[in-house]
Amino acid sequence: MKKIRLGNSELNASRIGLGVMRMGTRSERDAQKTIESAISHGINFFDSANVYGAGKSSTAFGRTLKDAKISRDKILIQSKGGIVRGDNFKRVDYSKENLIQSVEDELSRIGTDYLDVFVLHRPDVLVEPDEVAEAFNILEQSGKVRYFGVSNQNSLDIELLKTAVKQPLIVNQLQFGIMHTGMIDQQIHVNMTDDAANMRDAELLAYSRIHNMTIQTWSPLQFGYFGGVFVDNPDFPELNEVLGKLADEYHTSKSAIAVAWILRHPANMQVIIGSMSEHHIQEMAEGDNVNLTRQDWYDIYLAAGNVLP
Repeated sequence: MKKIRLGNSELNASRIGLGVMRMGTRSERDAQKTIESAISHGINFFDSANVYGAGKSSTAFGRTLKDAKISRDKILIQSKGGIVRGDNFKRVDYSKENLIQSVEDELSRIGTDYLDVFVLHRPDVLVEPDEVAEAFNILEQSGKVRYFGVSNQNSLDIELLKTAVKQPLIVNQLQFGIMHTGMIDQQIHVNMTDDAANMRDAELLAYSRIHNMTIQTWSPLQFGYFGGVFVDNPDFPELNEVLGKLADEYHTSKSAIAVAWILRHPANMQVIIGSMSEHHIQEMAEGDNVNLTRQDWYDIYLAAGNVLP
């Protein structure tokens, strides 16, 4: 699988990474098969978060790495922190104490000495950039985190953090895919008055390219906010017809075409897939080998129900 450099870092990551959010519900044997399948298809990047499965997903992931005897220096591990959940409370907390504790908890769960990337998981509207900066400095100087990033944050959120944070923010993890195209829609409908022209993401695509931040796309095959998978979904007949036609032309699957559609964008995105199925991992990994034409890309975009002015 082809590799990309994440942001301005020295990390060479597979263009497709595996999210382990669902791993906490897998048996030990099935979890090991999932990781081994990912690695066999060239995936070297794994993404977790302290809240996935209330920590159980990271624990299962770490146990699996040990059982499969996977060398730590052969893979890249990213985790996210900031969201705090309990039985009777929920908040986003970028305090120095919480961010440091989130990393230490994840290191313990995964069974590793360091994270390659630590990401702020969704915005904290009560953020104090100086506190974030202090936490990042401590984590970097202690060797517990190599690089930092954000998730689901717009360009002004990032600029605010950069008033204090000195480390480069190398990634922004955002929902994006054929059926979640708000960032593209606004760009296409600029200077118009229809709904698609509404700027919801503060020009994130252009910002990310200008500042060399890698966009990591989550839920690439979902429609809506965890609404379900659009591939082979009868609610999207025109889209699946086009995906099927292109899958036949490129001798691959619809899922591979959907992944290739994201990778075709010149922003040099990284696709984070969340499937635990060996078969689905293989299908989506094949998207790395599909080079869609410009017309293919626009045909898919239009088949998803979008319009060009």
